[in-house]
Formats: sequence, structure tokens, C-alpha cells
Amino acid sequence: MVRGARQSQQPRSRLAPRLTGTVEKLPRKRKSRTEFALKETMSSGGAEDDIPQGERKTVTDFCYLLDKSKQLFNGLRDLPQYGQKQWQSYFGRTFDVYTKLWKFQQQHRQVLDNRYGLKRWQIGEIASKIGQLYYHYYLRTSETSYLNEAFSFYSAIRQRSYYSQVNKEDRPELVVKKLRYYARFIVVCLLLNKMDVVKDLVKELSDEIEDYTHRFNTEDQVEWNLVLQEVAAFIEADPVMVLNDDNTIVITSNRLTETGAPLLEQGMIVGQLSLADALIIGNCNNQVKFSELTVDMFRMLQALEREPMNLASQMNKPGIQESADKPTRRENPHKYLLYKPTFSQLYTFLAASFKELPANSVLLIYLSATGVFPTGPYDFGGVLTNSNRDIINGDAIHKRNQSHKEMHCLHPGDLYPFTRKPLFIIVDSSNSVAYKNFTNLFGQPLVCLLSPTAYPKALQDQSQRGSLFTLFLNNPLMAFLFVSGLSSMRRGLWEKCQEYLRKINRDIAQLLTHSRSIDQAFLQFFGDEFLRLLLTRFVFCSATMRMHKAFRETRNYPESYPQLPRDETVENPHLQKHILELASILDVRNIFFENPMDDY
Repeated sequence: MVRGARQSQQPRSRLAPRLTGTVEKLPRKRKSRTEFALKETMSSGGAEDDIPQGERKTVTDFCYLLDKSKQLFNGLRDLPQYGQKQWQSYFGRTFDVYTKLWKFQQQHRQVLDNRYGLKRWQIGEIASKIGQLYYHYYLRTSETSYLNEAFSFYSAIRQRSYYSQVNKEDRPELVVKKLRYYARFIVVCLLLNKMDVVKDLVKELSDEIEDYTHRFNTEDQVEWNLVLQEVAAFIEADPVMVLNDDNTIVITSNRLTETGAPLLEQGMIVGQLSLADALIIGNCNNQVKFSELTVDMFRMLQALEREPMNLASQMNKPGIQESADKPTRRENPHKYLLYKPTFSQLYTFLAASFKELPANSVLLIYLSATGVFPTGPYDFGGVLTNSNRDIINGDAIHKRNQSHKEMHCLHPGDLYPFTRKPLFIIVDSSNSVAYKNFTNLFGQPLVCLLSPTAYPKALQDQSQRGSLFTLFLNNPLMAFLFVSGLSSMRRGLWEKCQEYLRKINRDIAQLLTHSRSIDQAFLQFFGDEFLRLLLTRFVFCSATMRMHKAFRETRNYPESYPQLPRDETVENPHLQKHILELASILDVRNIFFENPMDDY
């Protein structure tokens, strides 16, 4: 069941409804299903002894595969949620059984229809389970191609109307299976940016919920209506629409493409570190979310992935591919998605990532959370990763006057043990500056990118739709349009601006690598495509805000640890000229200072 404002009992790297609520308990005796099916056949007109032995065996084999598949699927909930190796063989066995089951029901459909009474919704359930397997394999591996496979199975269920007869049966639990299928399908479509399909699914789900609540006097009506509200708000979170000539909305993707990150020029001296693991943590109570994915988490997740490829061209079976068959391009960094984790849960996942981090690799920690402010002279505060109750105003959690410390506040010092390996931290919070006072105890590469702690009043009302800082890191052009007061744009102009922004990113990369006073930690991370793109977008974000006439307070600007040399990066005249040219293309140059340094 998807629950709207349910408090997580444990951090789960999944976005769909609870896995534990999707599988029925197995009967104690495996043969009971076969016996029941055969007795039903006999009572409908034939004697049990008249059933040919071959057909009897077909039903028996099908029941065995069905029970075995459910046993394995049930077991998925018992797999460790952290660690990248322990679960692979179990997933492989589960995929094997479901593959056999799917092919078996296709090959013996007529016998199963006649002797077992196989219904179309039962075929839909098998397909739905396979879709869930692919989706959870994506969450375990961060390989976006598995999302395409999940989409294929979910889409087939809809196209073939496997669940169409469910509404004719007087069984509310079957209708709930159908509703859950819709919710899972919507999550996969959101992750694949298939917004047109999402809108169609939401309309269908709305009709199904209305029919469900009308026919059955259920207690979960409010929860399902909340699901609809959440996904509707999620779809509308982007502040700017890109339009075709016929006014249809252009769906833009923000995953890394071949030309996304600025290329390293020959002779650039950068580190050889690569991003291997990322923890994406969300606890913004007033922010739009769907299931257990806030808008900020969704945007950062996509900023750390490559565009999906066709899985069939890459590999045969999840977890089974040989090294020689692996795609030549680099994989996505592995990710944990933690919504409102407690401190102990967060530390457990951090320790697991730290332990399994390969040599010459980087661990990224992204925190989108409410600020917890200092309560003493030697306390910098931190960010709140879990709260026991929802908060109307995020800043109400500051508790400046309380005598005890907030248990689930993540302080900068809590991360010190993990600086023994390369660490890249992004903090989007009203108290992000707490991490400005970081201490590098072990001499390993360490960078913290810190959001503004406050925004101009004109922009504050938009916080429910996601943070402006994270939007800059995910989709810098959309963020630039938003601070420029633009809410829509024609596709041709959008593409022209995107091309110009790529030029700006290339120039920012040169500024960083040619700087004589920049801290070497930045350059050690610069060899990785994802981190290079995040760093150049951070500089663009900071430079834009420093030039914007509405951003006049120091707390309106992003900061970093170590500090960047301003005159060579975020306040570089060459970069400022580029930003003014971009503003001119959009006819918004008047909202930016022509000579920002003169106005300090």
C-alpha cells in the first residue's frame, strides 16, 4: 500500500509501495493448489480420473513454479538492504523461476485455462511481479536500463487488459492489487520521464479509485486519494514548461548524456577518482513527494545517472553477465535512497558504503533536510534527517531554546570518521553553513557544496516544489529561467540556450583547472564526469545568484568547503559576461547587475 505521510520505520532504497504487502502467504501444502484446481475441473463436468496424465502434470508443474516463485519473491524482503553482493545470487534464482513460469503459462495456456481455471488477472500478477523484480534490481544496481524492462512488463499488462475483469469480481483485495499495480507503474514512468503516460495512468487510477470506493466501503479511501494528490503535485513540480509549436509540453531529461559533462582538455591535470557510491537523503516535510521520494531526492537521483540504454543489447540476465559482455561505458554510481532515516539507520548505510568503497573511488552524500541550529557556543548545529511528526513549517524544528540535543541531527563531526576516504558532500538546508566549518583530519580529498541558507522573499513560496539549489545542480537552465521570472519557453529557444550553457560549462571547467589558487581537492574530483558536472553547475549557480539583483544578502549565496577563489571562479569577469549574454538571449538582462563587484 502506498501511504502518503507514513513515517518510515527503516530506510528503504525503494520508491514503490511496500514489497512486504504485495505477496499472499503460501498454502502450507504445495499440492493443495493442484488438488483444488483439479477438483474444480471435476465438479464442472468431468471426473478427475478422466483428466489426461499429461494435462495433470502440466497443472502440477505450473502450481509448483507458481508456489516457488512466490516463496522466492517473499524472501526478497529478508535480504539485507545494504551491501552490494549478498543479494545477487538470490535475485538471479528469482529471475530464473519467474522466467520459467512466464514461458510455461504461455506454452500451456489452453490446458491451464481448462484444467486450472487460469484467469487473466493471475497472468497480470505474474507480469507485475516480474516488473517489480526489474524495478528493485534497478534500485539495487542503479542501472537505468532495468527501468525500461520494468516499463515493458507494466505496459504489457495495461495493453493486454490483464486486470480488466477484476472489477467484475466481488473481491476488494483483487482491486487493491490493481491499484497497487497502477501506483508502481506511475513510479517507473516518473523515473523514465514518461510524463504523458503518467498523466494517462493518473486519470485511469483516479477512475479506478472512484469505482473501488463506490463499490466497497473501505477504510483506505483517504490514503488512495492522497496518492493521487501526491503524484499530481509531483508532476507539476517543475517551475518552467518547455513548449512545442503546437503548445504540447516537451519532456526534458536531466540524466547524463554523452555530451552532458564538459570534456577534459588535453593537458588538464585532474585526479583519477571515480564516483562509486552515493547516499541520497531526504527529510523536507513541506516538500512535494510521491511514495518515499521527495522532489529534491528525485532530481539528485537523476543527476547521478546516465540515460537508459536498451537492456537487450547489453546483457542477457540480471546479475549473470560475463565481464566480456559488459557495456564499454562506465556504470552509474550505486545509490541508496533514504527517506527520513533515523541517525542509527543512516550511520548503518554510511558504514556499509564506506566499507565496500573500491580503491580510488568517491562516496557522495547528499542531504536535503531541515536545519537544526546551534544551542551552545561550540556547536554549529546540523541537519535533521528524521522527525517523529510532520511539520507545517520546516523551520519550526529549529528548537533554539531546548535544553537537549536533537537525536537525529547529523552534525559535521558525525561524518569525520568517513573522511578517511574521498568524500563529496552536498548539503541543501537552512543550516548548510554548519558544514562550512568542516575539518579534514585525514588528508583525503574532501569537498562540501552548500546551499544558500535563505532565498529572497519572492522565491520562498516555491520551496514546496523543491529547492532552487538542487534544481541548479539538476537542471541549471530551468533554474536560471525560474530566477529570471520565466514560466514557459519555446523549444527552439530552449535548445539554443542549452547549447550556450554547454559553452559556459566548458569555460567554467577551464577556469577551475587553470586556477592557480584553487584547493587541489576540487581537481582531484574533476576527473569523474558526474562530479565534474556538479562542480561546474555549482559555480554557475553561485555566479548567477551573486549577479542577480534580488539576491543581495550573503546568506542568499551558495558556499563551499574548501572555499573557491572567488575572483577566479564565481566572480570571474569572463563568466559574468557569459551570464549576461545568456540573460540577453532571454531578454531578462535588466534583472542582473552589469558590474556586480561595484555593488558590494
